[in-house]
Amino acid sequence: MTDVITGKPIDRVDGRQKVTGAAQYSAEFPLDNLAYGVAVTSTIAAGHIRNIDTTRAEKIPGVYGVLTYKNSMSLHFPQGGDPSSGKYAEKDLLPLQSDRVFYDGQLIAVALADTFEKAEYAASLVRVSYSPGEPVLDMGQGMPKARKPKTGLGNQELQIKRGDADGAFTDAAVRVEETYTTPVYHHNAMEPHATIAYWTDDQLLVYDSTQSVYGSRSLLASLLGLEPEKVRVVAHFIGGGFGSKGFSWPNTVTAAMAAKWVGRPVRLALARQQMFTTAGRRSQTIQKVSLGADAGGRLLALKHATTSETSFVDEFVEPSGIASAMIYACPNAAITHQVISLNRGTPCPMRAPGESTGSFAMEVAMDELAGRLKMDPIELRLLNYAETEPQKKKPFSDKHLRECYERGAAAIGWKDRNPQTGTMRQGQYLVGYGMATATYPANRSASTAKGLLFADGHAEIECCTQDIGTGTYTVMTQIAADALGLPVDKVKVKLGDSEYPKGANSGGSQVSASVGPAIRAAALGVVAKLKKLVSDDSGSPLHGLAEGDIVARDGGLYGPAGQGETFAAALGRQRLDKLEALATTDVSTRPRSGAPGALSDTEEKAKEESRNNAAVKEDEGVDREAYAFHSWGAQFVRVLVDPELCTIRVDKAVSVMDIGKVLNLKTATNQIMGGMIFGIGMALMEGSQYDPGRGRVVTRDLANYLVPVHADMPDFDIQFIDHPDPYISPIGARGIGEIGITGMAAAVANAVYHATGKRVRDLPVSPEKLMG
Repeated sequence: MTDVITGKPIDRVDGRQKVTGAAQYSAEFPLDNLAYGVAVTSTIAAGHIRNIDTTRAEKIPGVYGVLTYKNSMSLHFPQGGDPSSGKYAEKDLLPLQSDRVFYDGQLIAVALADTFEKAEYAASLVRVSYSPGEPVLDMGQGMPKARKPKTGLGNQELQIKRGDADGAFTDAAVRVEETYTTPVYHHNAMEPHATIAYWTDDQLLVYDSTQSVYGSRSLLASLLGLEPEKVRVVAHFIGGGFGSKGFSWPNTVTAAMAAKWVGRPVRLALARQQMFTTAGRRSQTIQKVSLGADAGGRLLALKHATTSETSFVDEFVEPSGIASAMIYACPNAAITHQVISLNRGTPCPMRAPGESTGSFAMEVAMDELAGRLKMDPIELRLLNYAETEPQKKKPFSDKHLRECYERGAAAIGWKDRNPQTGTMRQGQYLVGYGMATATYPANRSASTAKGLLFADGHAEIECCTQDIGTGTYTVMTQIAADALGLPVDKVKVKLGDSEYPKGANSGGSQVSASVGPAIRAAALGVVAKLKKLVSDDSGSPLHGLAEGDIVARDGGLYGPAGQGETFAAALGRQRLDKLEALATTDVSTRPRSGAPGALSDTEEKAKEESRNNAAVKEDEGVDREAYAFHSWGAQFVRVLVDPELCTIRVDKAVSVMDIGKVLNLKTATNQIMGGMIFGIGMALMEGSQYDPGRGRVVTRDLANYLVPVHADMPDFDIQFIDHPDPYISPIGARGIGEIGITGMAAAVANAVYHATGKRVRDLPVSPEKLMG
C-alpha cells in the first residue's frame, strides 16, 4: 500500500527549480520588445505638482517617454474591497490621475526605455516643481483628529466590550496600567514588488508578484474597465510578501497603463528604497493596557486601547487589541481602537497584523502583572486559561495550549530560572528567561480545484492560489498524492495562474486550511469517476465491484482480494487521454456525505481513516459557526545581556505550536522559525525612522533598516502538538504562516527584563534603552 505522505518532512518539490535559477519570478519572463520602466517618486510630503519637466529625459536615444498624470489613461474607481476579489491599497490615490501629493516617495511618473539603464537615467533627469502643503507628520500632531472606526479589514469588529471593565479595574486588588509603543515596520521581502504587463489587442497578460492572483485579476479588470476574462494574471513564484503583496500597489496597474501607452510589454520593478514608501508597511502604534486581578491572580478586568496611524488616501487600522479579547478568561473587557491620518504611505497587513504588535503589549503586561503578584508567569497564564472563547462564548474547535506551556518550559529549562531579576549569569553575561503566549485565528475560505488524471498514470491539480515561498506547492502535492494513491513524483500541482479555478488568497494564514480540502476533494473526485468506470467495465478485473470496495493505491485501483489494475491501464482501455473532476469546498459547515469535500461512502471513510491521519475523520453536519477557530503556541527565550555594553543576544528560542495537523514537518518548522526571526527583529532592531521635518523615510535600505541575519540566530527548538483539528476541515490543518511571530517580541522583552531588571516598553529593546 502507498505510504502516507502528508506530514512527512519531504523536500520542497520546487526546490531544485529555485536553487538552479529555473524558477521564473514576475520580473524575469523574457518577452520580445520589452520596455523597462523606472518609477519617479515625490520629494515632498503634501501639496501639488506645479510642473513635471520631462524634456531632457525624452531626448535620450532609446527612451520611449515619461508617463505622468498629464498623459496617462484614466482609471475607474475600484469596486468592492474584499481582499479575495482584489484590494487596491490607496483607493483615494489611484496612480497618475492627478497632481496631488500625499506623502514623500509617492509614485508620480514612470520613465520608459529600451534598457533598464536608460530608463533609470531618464528618471533621474525628470524635474518636478511643487506647491507644498502643510503635512501632518507625527502622531502627536494628528491626535486631535483621531477617530474610532467600528470595523477594520474584512469587517473585523474593532470596538469590543463585555462586562464593566472600568469598574472591575478600579476594584481590583492588583493592577497594571502601562503604555507600550511599536514603530513603523517594513516588510522587506527578498523579491521587490514587480510587474510585467503585456497587451494583445484588448487582452491583458500580467506577471505580478502578488499574494492574490485571482484578486489582482479582478482588481485590474475593475480599474481598467475590462471584463475579468480579458485579464490574465500569472505568479508562479513569489519571493516573499509578508502581507505587502496582499494588496495591489501602483506598480501593478501603472505597468499595464504604460504598456498600453507605449504599445509593447512593460516591466516595472520597484527599487528597494521605493518599497519603503509605495508598497505598504506596518502602522506605528501606541497601546495602553490595563490589567486588574484579585490577590490570587485571577483576572477581573482587561482593557487594551490602541492608537495607530494611517494615510490620508485610505484607512487601514492595525487591530492590536483583537487577540486580547479572547486570549484569557476575564469577565470584564474593553478593547478599543482609534486611528489618525498622517502624510505617509498607506499601511497594510504585515505578518500577523494586530496580533504581532498587540501580543507584545498584552504579554509584557501579563509579565508585569505576574511580577506584582510574585507569581510565575506560566502559572498566571494557566490560572486564567480560557476553556472557551470568552467574547463569543463558543468552544474552541481544538486547543492544546497547556501542553505547549509544559513542553516549552521543559525545553528552555524554565525550572532552573531564578525568578529574581538580574541574578543569573553566564560568564560575563546576564542571563534572562522570558515567555509569552502565541495565538492566531484559524481562517478558512471557499476554494475550488481541478483534478486531472492522465493516461500515462500521472496526475495534475490546478488551483488559482499562489505559493509565496511558504511551501504551498509541496504540501498540496502531498495532500493530492495521498488522495490519489500516487507517489509525489507522479503528481504536479499547478498554482499561480488566474486561468485555474479560484483559490484562497495568501493572507490570514488560510491557504492550507482553504485550498488543501479543495485539492483533496478534487483528487478524490477524479478517483471516484475512475472507480465507476472500471466497475461498469466488463473488461476490468474490478468489474461489478461496489465503488466502496475499490481503493486507490500504488498508482492504481485495487479490490479487496488484491485484484486490480494501474490507472494507465484503466484509462487506456477506456481510450481516455485524461479524466477530470472539479471540487469546491464549502466553509459554512462541515461537508456532508456526497457534497464536495466529503467522502463518498462509508468504505471510503474507512480507507481514509486507515491512512494514519492523512485525513481527519468526518463528523458530518457539524456547524462550523458553533466553534471558535484559533491556533495556539508558547514562546520561550533565553537571552544574554552584556552589562557593560548593554548588547543583547537571544541565546535559545523555543516555540511549541498547536496548529492542527502538520502537513509537512520541514516546511512547518521553516515557517515557525521564520516567524520567530521576524519577532527577534521586531524586538531588538527593526523600526523605520522618519525625518521629523520632511516626513521622509531615512532608513530606506537594508544598510540602515536592520533585520536579523545568520549571526544573530539563536539555537532554535521548534515543536508541534500535531493534533488534527476535528472541525476546521477534512485535513485537520490550521494556518501556520503568521502565528510564529506572535508573542515572540514579548518573550524577548520579558527575558531582557528578567536579565537586567529594566523594563522596556518601547520597541525595539535597543542597548541605549538599557543604559543609565
